[in-house]
Amino acid sequence: MRQLSPRATLHTIGCRLNQAETALLADRLKRDGYTLVEFGHPTDLLVLNTCSVTVGAESDCRHLVRRTLRHSPHAFVAVTGCYAQTGAEALRRVPGIDLIVGTQYKMHLPDYLPTPATLQKPAEPQVLHARSIDREDFVLPGTGDYEATRANLKIQDGCNFMCSFCIIPFARGHERSRRLDDILREAQALVARGHQELVLTGVNIGQFHQGTHSLLDLIQQLEQVAGVERIRISSIEPTTIPMELLDYMATSSKLCRYLHVPLQSGDDRILKAMNRRYTVREYVSFIEQAVRSVPDLGLGTDVMVGFPGEGEQEFANTLALASDLPFFYCHVFSFSKRPSTAAARMRNTVHSAEVKARSRTLSELSRAKRLAFYQKHIGRRVKVLFESRDVTGRWTGLTGNYIRVAVSAPEDLSNCLRDVTITGAMDGLALGHLAKGDPLS
Repeated sequence: MRQLSPRATLHTIGCRLNQAETALLADRLKRDGYTLVEFGHPTDLLVLNTCSVTVGAESDCRHLVRRTLRHSPHAFVAVTGCYAQTGAEALRRVPGIDLIVGTQYKMHLPDYLPTPATLQKPAEPQVLHARSIDREDFVLPGTGDYEATRANLKIQDGCNFMCSFCIIPFARGHERSRRLDDILREAQALVARGHQELVLTGVNIGQFHQGTHSLLDLIQQLEQVAGVERIRISSIEPTTIPMELLDYMATSSKLCRYLHVPLQSGDDRILKAMNRRYTVREYVSFIEQAVRSVPDLGLGTDVMVGFPGEGEQEFANTLALASDLPFFYCHVFSFSKRPSTAAARMRNTVHSAEVKARSRTLSELSRAKRLAFYQKHIGRRVKVLFESRDVTGRWTGLTGNYIRVAVSAPEDLSNCLRDVTITGAMDGLALGHLAKGDPLS
């Protein structure tokens, strides 16, 4: 017999944009009468928001379905996200999946579920899929449901850049922007729920435009929303960041001094093969300009290893550039052959053992650079938006430039923005105490 209030589990594989969309689906399911339970607990409904960036992400999807059905064999399983768009036929063959919802219908997934009272597994899976994806500006239903102090705010979708390794244009379609009034509506609702930091997210957010309104115009309007303390830009392409945005970041009290700017490779030949829109010199010029313009900028990047044709010299060029530039972390990931992409047809693949070795080398560099960046802040007073206690009982949170800070304090600091003096640093964490003059110090 089902519970009076059916249970729903939502699980996200992949990027911050997927997380934002899952949060919107969670909000709708709660309004429809579901009780949300954590993944791994018995449930009546599993909504799996998938990724197709790598082969591993697709494998994770199939594993998570099997894992859920082991403890909840009668659970209705709905799969959406990028893998549902690019691999619908493969998902149709996975035992236990009941509903497959492609990109065009994703945000209306709850409309295609049986009613909570009649939630039963069908004999055959239903597939809602369209090759053509809308190109028009869009609105989104509801307000993202988040437990964290920070909330993701989707402002854009799709991409026209067509990097040779990337399947996302096939999974999400052409670039399009969310209507400005709808972004502001959700921002106001998120603040009303207590979120002080909004993280702007999309596939290619630097391409956001609404009529004559640019990304900078959007940020300036979001800063006027009462209760917004911080606005953070998520991953953004270097060729889409105007000087005006850097100048504004340098003076704004609410726009975080943080940029995650994908590099992918430090070799011009590989960048050209990737169909990236810059040379090494152009990328370096942008980074130097950003660091000059924005004091104490927190700078992160993505680096791909193992792209076809990446030999020892090409990797050495990437390693040297990643070492020289003032990143304080590198998100390192391996090339994954994706169907329909230009890179899938390229030869001169890199041996998996070499890919792993290169990944380890870059990851070690990233850890060292993060520690050095944190150590540079010892003795400084910074503002930290606290989130939760860690396993040791310390309160942890983030600075505007993305340093994770831990302090010991008996008070409840959850969702509190406090001044902290940084006193030390360790791998992945800065240590500090509430600054003198703070009400709780």
